[in-house]
Amino acid sequence: MLLAGKVALVTGGTKGIGAATAIEFARRGADVAINGRHHDEDARQVQAQIESLGRRAVVIVGDMGIPADATRAVEETIRGLGAIDVLVHSAGGAVVGGLMELAPETWHRAFDVHVHALFHLCRAAIPSMRQRGEGAIIMISSVAGIRGVHFNLAYQVVKGALPQFARALAREVAGDNIRVNCICPGIIRTRFHDQMTPEQKKYNLEHRIPLRREGTPEQVASLIAEVAGNDYITGETFTIDGGLTMRIA
Repeated sequence: MLLAGKVALVTGGTKGIGAATAIEFARRGADVAINGRHHDEDARQVQAQIESLGRRAVVIVGDMGIPADATRAVEETIRGLGAIDVLVHSAGGAVVGGLMELAPETWHRAFDVHVHALFHLCRAAIPSMRQRGEGAIIMISSVAGIRGVHFNLAYQVVKGALPQFARALAREVAGDNIRVNCICPGIIRTRFHDQMTPEQKKYNLEHRIPLRREGTPEQVASLIAEVAGNDYITGETFTIDGGLTMRIA
């Protein structure tokens, strides 16, 4: 699938990896709908960058933890841009706490945003993709869904669900020429990791990441675009983490 002339919806597309992905898709010739919880300055900047590349952009405000908002994001993409060829679910956020510290509503909210949203997004998007004769769905997980991270129980569990979600759905829709894959970023230079202290960042570079540097949203976006555009990849999970998950010492 060449991305030129296609339509993509990127949830969480106003910040970080989602924003970089939306802009990368536009660079490759796609029109892009970006979803965020607010139509704020971040959203306006991403929209402007997409339009500066000569592509159409729409901003869809909605909370992916609310099923009706997830479904509406797809509907507004189709209404505003005429179709949906690629779905990238990048909306999410940190969920800090262990079993005894997590409030039940925090646990359920994590599943609503990261996992349940995908159920509703995919149900809304797949019929249009079937009509188009092809489609690509990319789920943004995390290396935290592959390896343990202290005091992040809910985040690990919901991110760990996404690779299996991708495999299961990929098998189900392969006959429709719809591909489903999962991307697991490591420590990427975004606001998500701003909570780390300078000491934690130093430790990561010296002791955890073999390449000794953080990744960038643009590097992750490039991988997402490559996977979305390659029509012979499905049911796979890709890590992009500077080697973080390969080491045992």
